[in-house]
Amino acid sequence: MSTTTSTDAPDPRPDAGPDPRQDPRQDPRQDPRQDPRQDRAHVADSHDLIRVHGARENNLKDVGIEIPKRRLTVFTGVSGSGKTSLVFNTIAAESQRMINETYSTFVQGFMPAQARPDVDVLEGLTTAIIVDQQRMGADPRSTVGTATDAHAMLRILFSRLGRPHIGSPQAFSFNVASISGGGAVKYERGGKTVKERRSFTITGGMCPRCEGRGTVSDIDLAELYDEDKSLNEGALKIPGYSMDGWYGRIFRGCGYFDPDKPIRKYTKKELDDLLHREPTKIKVDGINLTYEGLIPRIQKSMLSKDVDSLQPHVRAFVTRATTFTVCPDCGGTRLTEAARSSKIDGISIADACAMQISDLAAWVRGLDEPSVAPLLGKLAHTLDSFVEIGLGYLSLERPSGTLSGGEAQRVKMIRHLGSSLTDVTYVFDEPTIGLHPHDIQRMNGLLLRLRDKGNTVLVVEHKPEAIAIADHVVDLGPGAGTNGGTVCFEGTVEGLRASGTVTGRHLDDRAALKKTVREPTGKLEIRGASTHNLQEVDVDIPLGVLTVVTGVAGSGKSSLVHGSIPAGAGVVAIDQGAIRGSRRSNPATYTGLLDPIRKAFAKENGVKPALFSANSEGACPACNGAGVVYTDLAMMAGVAVTCEECEGKRFQEAVLDYRLGGRDIAEVLAMPVAEAEEFFGAGEARLPAAHKILRRLADVGLGYLGIGQPLTTLSGGERQRLKLATHMGEDGGVYVLDEPTAGLHLADVEQLLGLLDRLVDAGKSVIVIEHHQAVMAHADWIIDLGPGAGHDGGRIVFEGTPSDLVAARSTLTGEHLAAYVGA
Repeated sequence: MSTTTSTDAPDPRPDAGPDPRQDPRQDPRQDPRQDPRQDRAHVADSHDLIRVHGARENNLKDVGIEIPKRRLTVFTGVSGSGKTSLVFNTIAAESQRMINETYSTFVQGFMPAQARPDVDVLEGLTTAIIVDQQRMGADPRSTVGTATDAHAMLRILFSRLGRPHIGSPQAFSFNVASISGGGAVKYERGGKTVKERRSFTITGGMCPRCEGRGTVSDIDLAELYDEDKSLNEGALKIPGYSMDGWYGRIFRGCGYFDPDKPIRKYTKKELDDLLHREPTKIKVDGINLTYEGLIPRIQKSMLSKDVDSLQPHVRAFVTRATTFTVCPDCGGTRLTEAARSSKIDGISIADACAMQISDLAAWVRGLDEPSVAPLLGKLAHTLDSFVEIGLGYLSLERPSGTLSGGEAQRVKMIRHLGSSLTDVTYVFDEPTIGLHPHDIQRMNGLLLRLRDKGNTVLVVEHKPEAIAIADHVVDLGPGAGTNGGTVCFEGTVEGLRASGTVTGRHLDDRAALKKTVREPTGKLEIRGASTHNLQEVDVDIPLGVLTVVTGVAGSGKSSLVHGSIPAGAGVVAIDQGAIRGSRRSNPATYTGLLDPIRKAFAKENGVKPALFSANSEGACPACNGAGVVYTDLAMMAGVAVTCEECEGKRFQEAVLDYRLGGRDIAEVLAMPVAEAEEFFGAGEARLPAAHKILRRLADVGLGYLGIGQPLTTLSGGERQRLKLATHMGEDGGVYVLDEPTAGLHLADVEQLLGLLDRLVDAGKSVIVIEHHQAVMAHADWIIDLGPGAGHDGGRIVFEGTPSDLVAARSTLTGEHLAAYVGA
């Protein structure tokens, strides 16, 4: 169907002007259907907000906010106020869930299943890229190079340019073993069965001695068994190896040795069978079992795992029984001799991975080889990104499990720096953690650059320097836990300052320098420290005072403190390592608080303590003490339904009839720390052992936390303080803290300083690795490392009081501290 329009028809519009049909390009009022930019905005341009209404994840109380797109929005609030619940568990989680749903059900079966967040409305979402603080996997085979693809590109480079040529990129990989094999294969061809002999060879780069780990372990046999005892007398010292269970049945029935003979009287063959025998099928009492020597068995079950992932008693055994030394065959490089022999301009791949990344980037840029020009360009860009983000001091061979939370987060940022993607939502969790004030300025620049590409940047942050660059601020609170979960302020940084919220009041807080400092009672001498990048450092750390060790990221602070102060009697070290625990773990179980509570319940009611554990005899049989019943739905998110029998209380009904101070065990575990401290502090439920632990939890600012709240629901700052409270109960004269302000709100830093003062006043020596200027200003003594990072650091650039550091302004730390205190 066609329509005909007369060109001579008069224009019905008044003051029509020139006829737009003669030359549309000349008419400023042309038909909006031809150019939507003229008379009205296109409807597609109206979606400039992310709308959240009725968010109820964790402690959020029907939160509703509107976040501007293509802007930098910072979320603030005290630790536990709901920032992570809103940003990560609601906005980012729903974005990722919806993207995952675009894949086939087959692909979704291999992806983590996510449930829809508890929220009424989520509109305007874009693809979310999450850059969090989760530590990278501590697998011994994972390094900075393998985690960022830089190692993969290096392997291709050496397989193309390395001389002598030894093979494909696999030949340079310490995760690929060299193997060969052959045999006959049968297949149908043309209706006939054809037999052929086939063989294959794979040339890998894995060192056969250490299997690509770079270290070999020697086992102290005296820690495995007591040679003066027989097996039946309990000679084995290995955790879990009891003669009462399956191991006893296997050892008694294998027939390789006499279980009643002392081990020192074993023949050479008997001892070899006990320690080294390869897996062998045996039959004991008509049951098919497998016998394996002690050493290969514990190597598989204990030594091949990340030490930090083991249970505490197993970890202690591994530490006692094994010594790890550099592999003598590969010198710790993890690579075969062939892989190390292939070089480019005299540099092997092992040499390249051992270089500081800033030096490696310069070496790569110096290679001029047109045949691999695109590869060199991409590799140089990746390495330059390390330098740009402040990680140029690392090396590619650095195990990824040794990176701090802040370093791990910045390593994850690297792949996004050169991305051409726009209209993406980047979500960051405190990107300034572990950064010196000098480095925070650089991080701010990177965040603004991501925004200026046309992306939405959402940042959870506490540092005022990072909050200051926000286009939009959302402040949650007013308190933590059940006292938080509401939006206290939404607007500009200037509006936040004038808002009167907790964050607004503390945003411009500046700690003053101490007028007087404590006098040390002694000193801890460190001589010739050379761990990592330290350059034969000699320093005396004063005792009986608050000492702060500072310096730019990578200057050698952790190497000096953790690598040079002997961990042992009298030294309590609290690092940034993650708290490990399942959804059954909670503050009561983690701190040991549940033990005295269970015993008190048992004594009061004349029953066994095990009844008052949801992981033992007292557990509800319907949900096994979990409080919820989980239903697996394959590629869809599993469903957790509150247990109908115990109504989520986790205990059998009969157990809840037993009471202590008028409360049952479920009611006690539902108490927040502050209420429980009062409950166990006086009256008929008075329990000094429990009250002491609760007092420490309150001291670190966790008074609002439920003592039975699952550890998996705690924020990063809460976990750090929970660990601090737990270690405060240990007997020790020297406390070593690694960035205790991580995850702390500005208002909480003051409380932390009070806690550190109480420790020192109680006769303890406190050594703190810290970047926060309020902690520096509060110190009695400062040790500043630098002047730079990596091989540009590792030296003491200042020792003295904070006042002297500010007066001298001789270091980067001194300049920033002087600006902070207004000197």
